[in-house]
Amino acid sequence: MQAKFLCLLMLLALTGTGCVKSSIEQIRHTAVASQIADTESVVILGRRQHSNKETENSFLDCVTDSLDDGSMSVLPEQTFKDKMFPWFEPRVAPLSTESLPQLIQQQAVADRLKQTGVRYIVWLDGSTEDGDEGGSMSCAVGPAGGGCLGFLWWEKQALYEASIWDMHNSESVGKISIDASGTSYVPAVIIPIPLIARTQNAACIGVAQQLREFLQTTN
Repeated sequence: MQAKFLCLLMLLALTGTGCVKSSIEQIRHTAVASQIADTESVVILGRRQHSNKETENSFLDCVTDSLDDGSMSVLPEQTFKDKMFPWFEPRVAPLSTESLPQLIQQQAVADRLKQTGVRYIVWLDGSTEDGDEGGSMSCAVGPAGGGCLGFLWWEKQALYEASIWDMHNSESVGKISIDASGTSYVPAVIIPIPLIARTQNAACIGVAQQLREFLQTTN
């Protein structure tokens, strides 16, 4: 039994991370323009209405940074909110993508939106949640030194959905959904070795890649 545990410890240490698996789905409602003009941009907004279920800033920043690779202009969320003040502040912002058309049909909002140059709004909804956990670990310190022995594990699941809206037509052009789940480990034989499953990072990379494909542009 101890030999099997040591083999598992060595295997995990070599990989450097926990296990992550993900599935992604892309749905197109209508065709997307093959080219975004140089004066147009994309903005990525995160859900902000419910404090316990907000889309994390870290995920929003990751997707924005990953998408902003020079192939298209990406307007930072805060810059967009400042330009559209006060319509996208948490207390008055749409509670869902279904409420977005009603907002942008207001003449004052439509005029301000046109001034920003935003062609597509990507609405991110979702979060990364903790799952099951288990294992045990004990540590001790003695005259000859100290150390730990044991094995801990826990699960995380990243569920996100990106709705893509074309501001020219005030309509949804598609949706991207991703489910990334993973198990992190902390095996210890004298020294604990944390092997973290980067589920949120996997979800970020997946969403950014799909968005880039969805909004493919030529300059």
